[in-house]
Amino acid sequence: MNPAERMSGMGGVLIAALLWGTTGTAATFAPGVSAVAIGAVAMGVGGILQALIALRGIARHRATLRHHWRMLLTGALAVAVYPLAFYASMHLAGVTVGTVISIGSAPLLSALIEYGLDGQRLTRRWMTGAAAGVAGMVLLCLAESAHSSSTAQQSEVITGIALGLLAGLTYALYSWAARHLMQRGIPSRTAMGATFGFGGIMLMPVLFATGAPLLASWNNAAVGIYMALVPMFIGYLYYGYGLARIPASMATTITLLEPAVAAVLAVVIVGERLPALGWGGIGLIVACLLWITVPVKRRRLAQA
Repeated sequence: MNPAERMSGMGGVLIAALLWGTTGTAATFAPGVSAVAIGAVAMGVGGILQALIALRGIARHRATLRHHWRMLLTGALAVAVYPLAFYASMHLAGVTVGTVISIGSAPLLSALIEYGLDGQRLTRRWMTGAAAGVAGMVLLCLAESAHSSSTAQQSEVITGIALGLLAGLTYALYSWAARHLMQRGIPSRTAMGATFGFGGIMLMPVLFATGAPLLASWNNAAVGIYMALVPMFIGYLYYGYGLARIPASMATTITLLEPAVAAVLAVVIVGERLPALGWGGIGLIVACLLWITVPVKRRRLAQA
């Protein structure tokens, strides 16, 4: 992979992260819609749209996709679970904490998946960065728990954090699965369209069961349309473009920009407040991002 392609891949993932960072704030403008319904309409409709624009490629590569059906099914199941866990995490733990835990844990889990399933080596530098990232998430969780005024609220935060970790795991898993399909000769748009299309179909029963409030007002409908079209459809087109050019672990690490965007929007627009300990946790997660990616990027560019 030449440096120009690698840089363009990183740019695609960066744009995706900026778009994804708006989802938590956008969801707060439809308070009458459940987190499950938001997740189902966002990833469900967005995934089916991706499949529709990739329909020719899916038909052309159907034999290869059928041959690697286990990889495709793994990615599709992860796509279906991810938005339900992600939006429920933000609903219970807050936009800032839910996003930071979900996205902040993904690079670490992605590297562990590549280590366990692909045999990629975990370097000492990676382990040091991972330790900083985990410490940051712990500080963030402690800060939010201390900030909660009741046992019930603390229980909700803990549940939200657990769901955020599940979201991080499924995010890492579908990125890994889609990347593997691409490495087997399937174009990025086709691999993403098939993975997200099947995942979107799995989410349709959830949307039919919970999505009635989306039609209750123009405001709710507008939020649903925005979530499906902008961050999920357009955002994942950019993400698929980038994922075809850089490793899944690097792509998920670059998307750590998303929590920073989400945190700023949550404070400025939603009015959330985070204690100083929590901001310290976010700082450690950002440090983890820089520590893991910057030296690796330089070394790989030098070898390319």
